[in-house]
Amino acid sequence: MSLKKIVLGLLGATLLAVVAIALFGQRWIGERVYNAAVERQVGIDRSATLPDGLHVYVCGSGSPMPDAERAGPCLAVLAGRKGYIFDAGSGSIRKLGRMGFPMASLDAAFLTHLHSDHLDGLGELMLQAWMAGGRASPLPIYGPEGTERVVAGFIEAYDIDRGFRIAHHGPEVARPGGFGGEAKIVDDGFALSDDTVSIRALRIDHAPVDHAFAFRIEYGGRTVVISGDGKYSGELAEFSKGADVMFHEALNPQMVGKIGATLQKRGQPDGAKIMADIPDYHTSPEDAARVAQQAGAKTLVLYHLVPAPPARLVERFFMGEAPELFDGDLRMAKDGMLVSLPAKDQSIEIDQLL
Repeated sequence: MSLKKIVLGLLGATLLAVVAIALFGQRWIGERVYNAAVERQVGIDRSATLPDGLHVYVCGSGSPMPDAERAGPCLAVLAGRKGYIFDAGSGSIRKLGRMGFPMASLDAAFLTHLHSDHLDGLGELMLQAWMAGGRASPLPIYGPEGTERVVAGFIEAYDIDRGFRIAHHGPEVARPGGFGGEAKIVDDGFALSDDTVSIRALRIDHAPVDHAFAFRIEYGGRTVVISGDGKYSGELAEFSKGADVMFHEALNPQMVGKIGATLQKRGQPDGAKIMADIPDYHTSPEDAARVAQQAGAKTLVLYHLVPAPPARLVERFFMGEAPELFDGDLRMAKDGMLVSLPAKDQSIEIDQLL
């Protein structure tokens, strides 16, 4: 056989191999990549490797404004092996699942107030606490006056689905008594504590919302404060004294004003009125920085961002003069962020899980 025929034969075989890989190899490779990912992730408690301490999962850093990158407001706290979720904005519980929060460790949920964007994921939270968390009793849900009505409404809305899941998976898996939530009222002076974890509440001015609260969580010598929604508050600064990390909502009035002016110019006065109304019961980045500075907080994380910066280039504009007003570490929250405060030392570690 001539050298030319041998070369042509090899080229032909190579071409056939390339075509075969193109036609069938992608499926083969995709199957193995998928199987490897399942083996690496499914059924693994990713929180088990975290050091003892306080760990805050940013499951939602956005606002009611449409944003493909940010879920509605939600922060989950792991204090040792006890879990707590503060607010459940739209889409946040799915983000929390992707972050690997141990739903089986969830002890309770908290609502800072009863605005819809802070609780529209509550039905999904109750469902995941029941099924993914394997609960045999309803999830305690702490919130202001009116929480009973909210929880009862979600239970009613999900009751048909509850029956389907019990019928499909059986009562050994879908434990009938674990569905839903048990409302518990937060009021002035609220405190929830045991030998290891302390959670206290402070009423915040978010009028015309009647009852809105900030929360202080302490564990292992570390402290986190969650502002909820409200105006600038010197009382919050006092309540937050010595906090390691403060999570404070932030609204940029200039950016919101630009949206309002544009809506007005384009013949949408209702939307413009809403944009004109909302700055007076939220906190600007600068005022959030003043609160954190007065509190002596080590780190300030701005979350529940209104409007959330659509690109990194806009973040500095959003913060305004806040970096000059706070001496500590100032961060912008992103969905998937994990803030860890180990009990063994005074370090603050910030990772991006998503």
